[in-house]
Amino acid sequence: MNRGTYQDTSLYSEHLQEEIPLQIYLPYNYSPLYKYSFLIANDGSDYFKLGRLGRTADELIENDEIEELIIVGIPYKSVEDRRKKYHPDGEQSEAYLRFLVNELVPFLDEEYATFHLGYGRALIGDSLAATVALRAGLEYPRTFGKAILHSPYVDDELKEKVATFKDPELLSIYHVIGTEETEVPTTDGQKKNFIDPNRELSKIIKEKDFDYFYDEFEGGHLWKHWQPDMKRALLHMFKL
Repeated sequence: MNRGTYQDTSLYSEHLQEEIPLQIYLPYNYSPLYKYSFLIANDGSDYFKLGRLGRTADELIENDEIEELIIVGIPYKSVEDRRKKYHPDGEQSEAYLRFLVNELVPFLDEEYATFHLGYGRALIGDSLAATVALRAGLEYPRTFGKAILHSPYVDDELKEKVATFKDPELLSIYHVIGTEETEVPTTDGQKKNFIDPNRELSKIIKEKDFDYFYDEFEGGHLWKHWQPDMKRALLHMFKL
């Protein structure tokens, strides 16, 4: 099987006042003569290692099942750093969203052959990283046209953002949650019910005119349940 190539690079963020490492996956026959969609993975190292996102893309691209795409992984430095940037109440959460739209996207558009349109830019994340993906899509739908959500953390503010969103035709959402996600350990040391808020979120999304896919898998808040979903998620968003 032909395999994509990986590049390690970094980008200094004025919004976050720090260097952000990036892991870039390029499809095996990448050429700057063509245009590519890209997928930004929050929890990037986890998606590549535990989710096998690159390997899944290799297989689907090789079989002409999905379009060739660039995947951009953003790893987190620590659990504390992740919460600061990804949690809606995190002290850097708004700055992180501004980093994505004002710094990362222009960098990618300059360095790689990309479609400069929302439908060519997707975000993927699990748990808090999924919350970031949806928030970015809701706040900047003309920049990010697709969001893949694996078991997002959902609070009342996020539900309200979806309920009052004015342009659902601009955003495609793929959303899965596990039926056993009733007591999920969170970074603040608590256990929270994820399944009920996700069902409430799904109901709100369905009431609006989003391009939307929703499913519940048997299992809990774990990579062993998210990893088998990578193929379906990529096929749904990037199918040829």
